[in-house]
Amino acid sequence: MTLLSPGNEFPALNVALPGGNALALPGALAGGFGVILFYRGSWCPYCNAQLRAFQRASGRLAEIGAKVVALSVDDEASTRDLIARHRLTFPVGYGADARGVARAIGAFLGPDADFIQSTGFVLDPAGRVVVSVYSSGAIGRLVPDDIIGLVGYLREHTSPGGMRTGTPDRLSARECSAGGLERRARPASP
Repeated sequence: MTLLSPGNEFPALNVALPGGNALALPGALAGGFGVILFYRGSWCPYCNAQLRAFQRASGRLAEIGAKVVALSVDDEASTRDLIARHRLTFPVGYGADARGVARAIGAFLGPDADFIQSTGFVLDPAGRVVVSVYSSGAIGRLVPDDIIGLVGYLREHTSPGGMRTGTPDRLSARECSAGGLERRARPASP
């Protein structure tokens, strides 16, 4: 299994959308920060909660220039129902090939390889992985407040040429707030 690490380019994936449209990732997210959520299926209560949370945070995510895309192995009808039930306004894809996705991004699969375990990525504007979150079960996934804090941090600590002037992993616990990262970095240890 190949896990995607920070700095890796996100692989090309085509996402089928209800109604016959499609998105080509990561290109559809280019120019801003991207959030890609692979969810287990419309039957998963944790996935439903995550998708609702991203919908509630959609205004704040848009303010920081972050676009969200979600997808699963669900069929088109289940996906349409999920979108309507939660009034999702971000693209939600269906019909993902579980094994193909697992090979491309390193996701864990369900017990019979019939679904993709919760997996999430934050991409930079060039389509490179900033953060990857892999879950082997029902829990453990990206949350909107963490992404909002991370993107704010990266915007503040990235030079005009694209070089980061600090990394969020060097922050102390005190500098992390419930709503995301505060705007200051801890000095590097000698």
